[in-house]
Amino acid sequence: MATAEPGRPVTAADPLPPARGRLDSTDVQYARLRKDILDGAFAPGTVLLETALSVRYGVSRTPVREALGRLAQDGLIERSTRGFRIKQRNPEEILEIYEARIALESRSAELAARHRTDIDLARMAYVLDERRAETDPARFGLLNNKWHDAMRVSAHNATIDDLLARLDSLLLLLRPRTFAPRPDDRSAEEHAEIMTAISHGDETAAGAAMADHLRRMRDWRIRSLIEDGQ
Repeated sequence: MATAEPGRPVTAADPLPPARGRLDSTDVQYARLRKDILDGAFAPGTVLLETALSVRYGVSRTPVREALGRLAQDGLIERSTRGFRIKQRNPEEILEIYEARIALESRSAELAARHRTDIDLARMAYVLDERRAETDPARFGLLNNKWHDAMRVSAHNATIDDLLARLDSLLLLLRPRTFAPRPDDRSAEEHAEIMTAISHGDETAAGAAMADHLRRMRDWRIRSLIEDGQ
């Protein structure tokens, strides 16, 4: 899929596989646009025009308009004088997002230490083993995220899980253009420390270990963004 240049509105002329039928559903168009945005189909600053998107996706303007409104509420796009545009990357915003994530996910780790089941522990251990066995650094991030998902499930708090999923989307949108894996990545070891505290039912240790882990991740992201010239 083609990527529009920053600041240039996406147009109906931009390449896209033809739509199969008229998918005039707000939910469908919301999911479709959201995936394209998070996959990097549109560069930061790209203007999204309702009319052009409706032609591009082969649907009427109403579901596109409603989908854009929902995406704005999610924080993935913002209003501009010409409609909506993809949010620009901002290191300061990453600090704000991580402040919220550290508070929520450290609490999630505490709750996991209190509520985890044997199945929860087995799931986290399986994903951790999968990560340790992986030799391709390009897959480290995916498997690290998979472990965090398993840990959050272990907390058995759907509200915190939903809020963290939204923060994940914002961080994905704000990722650097070049996001190479760290050569000194200690995520697997840090995940093991968190999991040990959870398995022992030590809420304080689990929350503190998660907070320390996320602070290191935050600092790495910001360094990557700055090195990327943003």
